[in-house]
Amino acid sequence: MFKIELLPVAIRIAGFVQLAIAASSLLIPRVLGWRRDVARLQPLTARVFWTYAGYIFCTNVAFGLLSALMPARLAEHSPLAIAVTAFMATYWLSRLVIQFALFDRVEAANAPLFRVARLLYITAFASLTAVYSLTAIQGLA
Repeated sequence: MFKIELLPVAIRIAGFVQLAIAASSLLIPRVLGWRRDVARLQPLTARVFWTYAGYIFCTNVAFGLLSALMPARLAEHSPLAIAVTAFMATYWLSRLVIQFALFDRVEAANAPLFRVARLLYITAFASLTAVYSLTAIQGLA
């Protein structure tokens, strides 16, 4: 299994990765032209869209700060630490599945920026899934 003393280090790094994902997500509306596309929606639908985007951003920031500032607490064998890290693992695994199941790779196939960003995001999502899965499993051991 994963060396227990390395777990807090891996969790702290995962925290910074999540903060980087959150920071990079601030560029996505401009790069993908969200304002133009959302303007065509009904006002209520547009507000719901921006609300959901805000919730995802805040969740990523919260996970990042929790992991960067309190990695040892997340690595504990407490039921709360296990539940939180299992939820985080599920969250990032879901995002990884969504990446392959719902995103059209053809749209960005010819844009080098999109190819690099896609590779970085997939690597981050898989790494975060692994770190939090290992942490939750380690907590159960």
